[in-house]
Amino acid sequence: MKRLFSCLLGLMLLSMAESLWAGPADFSALAEKCGPAVVNIGTERKTSSSGPEDFFGEMFRNLPPGFERFFGFEGQDRQHRRRAPQRSQKSLGSGFLISSDGYIVTNNHVVADADSITVTLDNGKGREETRKAELIGADEETDLALLKITSTRTLPYLEFGNSDALKVGEWLLAIGNPFGLDHTVTAGILSAKGRDIKSGPFDNFLQTDASINPGNSGGPLLNMEGRVIGINTAIIASGQGIGFAIPSTMASRIIEDIRQGRKVSRGWLGVQIQEVDEDMAKALGLKEPKGALVSQVMPGEPAQKAGMQDGDVIMSVDGKAVENTSDLLRTIAGKAPGSTVSLSLWRNGQTHEVKVLLGERSVSQQRGESPNHRGGGQSDIEQLGLSVRPLTANERRQHTVPAGEGLMITSVESDHAAQDADLRAGDIILQANMQPVGDVKTLSKIIKEQGVPRGALALKIKRGNSTFFRTLQLKK
Repeated sequence: MKRLFSCLLGLMLLSMAESLWAGPADFSALAEKCGPAVVNIGTERKTSSSGPEDFFGEMFRNLPPGFERFFGFEGQDRQHRRRAPQRSQKSLGSGFLISSDGYIVTNNHVVADADSITVTLDNGKGREETRKAELIGADEETDLALLKITSTRTLPYLEFGNSDALKVGEWLLAIGNPFGLDHTVTAGILSAKGRDIKSGPFDNFLQTDASINPGNSGGPLLNMEGRVIGINTAIIASGQGIGFAIPSTMASRIIEDIRQGRKVSRGWLGVQIQEVDEDMAKALGLKEPKGALVSQVMPGEPAQKAGMQDGDVIMSVDGKAVENTSDLLRTIAGKAPGSTVSLSLWRNGQTHEVKVLLGERSVSQQRGESPNHRGGGQSDIEQLGLSVRPLTANERRQHTVPAGEGLMITSVESDHAAQDADLRAGDIILQANMQPVGDVKTLSKIIKEQGVPRGALALKIKRGNSTFFRTLQLKK
């Protein structure tokens, strides 16, 4: 009897183990159901570039070190490329239909600056059809874009799911166009939520080990119910099985605003902020390193009007705790301009409560909550076509940047000297004309007094583990 009981118990435990460890039998039903709504996106643009990008133009976003673009130009002569004759550059990406009348979601970086956009999809009879697409609108900060095609038939489409409800370890499916191989299906799990990869002010990515490659950008990341819980957008170039997707709860709101013709607007405090590390927390008398330290209150902005001061630490917004600077950025950006928020501040060892009437982030402000200083020197730096900010203490330690040096490039504008010199967001400016620069005022002064009169500016740049010089041509 005991032996029979032991056998039965063993079989039950084995069955439980198999059910716990075994994944779904297959993804065929899910792929068959969702695949027809996934499309290939081709773009064409005029360019003077020549090199590997012309072979396969689709890239992931302009990401910081460790999150590299594919087929970059590092080490090549940009002056030679500028003299190259203009040619047509084609690139590939992915997208997915969200309505039966032809609205398509993709990444902004897939279609940005394109002269023409075409969409290839299943015609419902096992053959492909190609349609010209119209760009309805885009949001650069979250890397989202909405396209529209016309069709005489009712098109298959996907619906957004709730990414907030996802749990780490859940099965996910990615469908896209990697390396031009259309409707490639890969599976994996949700590896993590809320990843900040320093690609923009609103980073809150889903991380997955489902295989994602160049060409997958803009394609859907699906849960087992066939709903879109993410839009694939970035990978770590040197890693395997580490991909990132924009969460659907963020994307769906922005896409709906664009679809309805509403302006994508975000709240604005008007402060420069930095992380609170352990040393700073001790110095300020905080129990733990949380919140966002206000390094500067900008003159005339909402924060100043509400009485906020340099050195305040923002601990909560409308009762919700602020964990770090990224948390604050997302929270404030999610508030409507003109709305009032209640902030809990730590100031001189005491808690203060203030109410702030939020402004609206302008185009220049949408580069992040820590743009260049307004006024003194702003125009001098803007003519380079870049935005910069001082390094935080953590960043200085992480990148081993000497004291008194280091300005982080937060964005690079097209058709400016910075882009021509192959500067990228995430690069660190160490020196200008062989002089250390650790603040915006110093860089501005060197540009004005040396760069403009000479017609050129030499910058010492740190990118990842590499240090090199770039020369920017300036107008006298």
